[in-house]
Amino acid sequence: MTIHGLQKLTLLDFPGRVACTVFLAGCNLRCPFCHNSELLDAAAAEPVMDDAALLDFLKKRQGMLDGVAFTGGEPLLRADLPELMARVRDLGYAVKLDTNGCFPDALARVLDAHLADYVAMDVKNSPARYAETCGVEEFDMAPVYASIALLKEGKADCEFRTTVMAELHDDASFAAIGEMISGAKRYFLQPFTDRDTVAFAGFHAPESADLQRFADIVRPFVGSVGIRGDA
Repeated sequence: MTIHGLQKLTLLDFPGRVACTVFLAGCNLRCPFCHNSELLDAAAAEPVMDDAALLDFLKKRQGMLDGVAFTGGEPLLRADLPELMARVRDLGYAVKLDTNGCFPDALARVLDAHLADYVAMDVKNSPARYAETCGVEEFDMAPVYASIALLKEGKADCEFRTTVMAELHDDASFAAIGEMISGAKRYFLQPFTDRDTVAFAGFHAPESADLQRFADIVRPFVGSVGIRGDA
């Protein structure tokens, strides 16, 4: 397997773990606010190592790191991901998976094999604005609903999260999101932050007061609601 990025140390990406983050290229969505737009096209992205080199790195970091987070792109597009996750777990690491929820069958295989200790799933917006937020003309919500249902079964610890933009989200967005993930354990709002790698300009984080109001809208539906990165 080709690896397209490695953050050798993170205290943020994997809750409760001292981890590294592995970036895998390729994504089925074209979210205009994506921070990792250079990883959208797997054929065009530049590999930094292969799976053998990653495993060698992890062997040398045993005792210093205790978690590995797989992100993208969309990691579940990689058919060989479960094998790599299993090999990482065999080295004694906890494994986190980031996903957009579009591939419930692949997610089910990971969960049923107990390959992920923690899963973070993006919930982009209300169903009415999902296609717009994902940068596609049409969007089938059924896979997203199926992935939400799988994660709520509790086979791995998990969170749902939304990157929030003033231009794309409003009160109605979060009323709908609350209903979509009703009964979930935890949910985080993450205000948009601009970077050089963002695909399109013109997006802004909401005001702090708006973020707090959005969080309050979701709270009746979810066990724990938090805001990450709000100044």
